[in-house]
Amino acid sequence: MSGNDITRMDPVGRWEPDAAGRLAQAALELYAERGFEQTTVLDIAERAGVTERTFFRHFADKREVLFDRSNTLQEGVVAAIAAAPADLPPLEVVGTAMEQAGVFLDDRRTYALQRSAAIAANPSLQERELLKMAHLAAAVTAALRARGVPAPAAGVAAQAGVAVFRLAFERWVFNPASVPFASCVRDTLAELRALAAPPPAS
Repeated sequence: MSGNDITRMDPVGRWEPDAAGRLAQAALELYAERGFEQTTVLDIAERAGVTERTFFRHFADKREVLFDRSNTLQEGVVAAIAAAPADLPPLEVVGTAMEQAGVFLDDRRTYALQRSAAIAANPSLQERELLKMAHLAAAVTAALRARGVPAPAAGVAAQAGVAVFRLAFERWVFNPASVPFASCVRDTLAELRALAAPPPAS
């Protein structure tokens, strides 16, 4: 069963509305209160009002509870790349895809800020975040190659696009003005273009 189902039935027959969401929120609360290493799967399940068995139906481990939307993001980016106009340059394709796929973040700003704090406080979570970003870059490279972009250019555009996403996310999540995520992507991409532009002729 996926972590996106709306309701669950546990072994004793109780309905569990949005169990995955409650587990994720419970994990964030506990990581903030006790620290990641001091929090167990049982602690998270009890805080969320479900069983350990229910936890493991949704997540492989207590780290993965913070990364359940990574596949959704990756799938959205890949789909947007495939649907982009054929004449759009690779970096523009990736930037537009990051904008479109990240739109769901605007409704999850508080959660995203709490999640960022939890990851920043624990090296193993930082490693998992880097691994997820590496998987995203590989998926973007493959999606660009499927559009006919040559291998070196596809890899460069993918890595640049993931860097834009990460920098835009930091700009978005820590911005008190609640700027839309898509605007942060566009601004970050514009800065990258400015850096890459040739210097003006003297």
